Amino acid sequence: MKKIDLGMQFVQNNIGLFRCLVCDQAYVAIEDHSLCCPNGHQVDFSKKGSLYFLTHQVKSEYDAAMLAARRRVLQAGFFTPIVKAINVALPATPQRILDIGSGEGTPLAELLTLHQNKRDVGIGFDISKDGINLATQLQTEAYYCVADLAQLPFTSGVFTAIMDVFSPSAYQEFERVLAPGGQLLKIVPNPEYLIELRHLLFQPTDRQYQYDNQRVLDLFAQHYPTATTQRIRYQIDLGDIAFEDLLVMTPLHWGADAEQLEVAKERGLTKITVDVSLLTTQKA
Repeated sequence: MKKIDLGMQFVQNNIGLFRCLVCDQAYVAIEDHSLCCPNGHQVDFSKKGSLYFLTHQVKSEYDAAMLAARRRVLQAGFFTPIVKAINVALPATPQRILDIGSGEGTPLAELLTLHQNKRDVGIGFDISKDGINLATQLQTEAYYCVADLAQLPFTSGVFTAIMDVFSPSAYQEFERVLAPGGQLLKIVPNPEYLIELRHLLFQPTDRQYQYDNQRVLDLFAQHYPTATTQRIRYQIDLGDIAFEDLLVMTPLHWGADAEQLEVAKERGLTKITVDVSLLTTQKA
């Protein structure tokens, strides 16, 4: 079956999850190759089966090369312990999972594989069209579309889990689309995340040499004072990961000058630390 047919089939089977951004009405039908609402507004399916929900031009800093490098690194298991922790936090019952800022799609695809419930529904979205194009190449039951987290094209109260891995948050929208009893699972980097790379690229006097996540933690606690926090820390042997892919996949390289990047490439790294916190809260 062609990608466009698979995408249309997914949306048809889960049409109640999507709503029109123009009039806020739930979509009701697929006609030809368009998703239609009762007021005649429509969104066209791409050749790869994805939908483009942006109502304004958005420029993503994550270009195709960066996303391709990220795909290679994540496919090597870079985030697997993180995804496993998210999976453990989910009930075994069928889940409707929304992945915020899904990028090239690997974490959501991996989560659906780990969760092992054939009735799961997984949707990932990102503002990056390049990222979604890469995501549609994965062999997965997940569905990916282009959307803005500040204006989600989804019906209120339909998702049982929201996964947010390093993405910005729009808590009002998250609350709107999360079902009662549903979970928000947010991954934030800790100060030791990629610390070897930070110290390789920057000097102690540089802002990027250290990372402080307190502002993010405080904002989350402000919205969810009863949330739980789980630290996930491990080291990755870079024997199976190209150092240049690691360098390109993270925004850290944007802050380094050409000389710093060349020195880093010459020295390389043999291991890297992944240090994050899983913040979890449940909607009343």
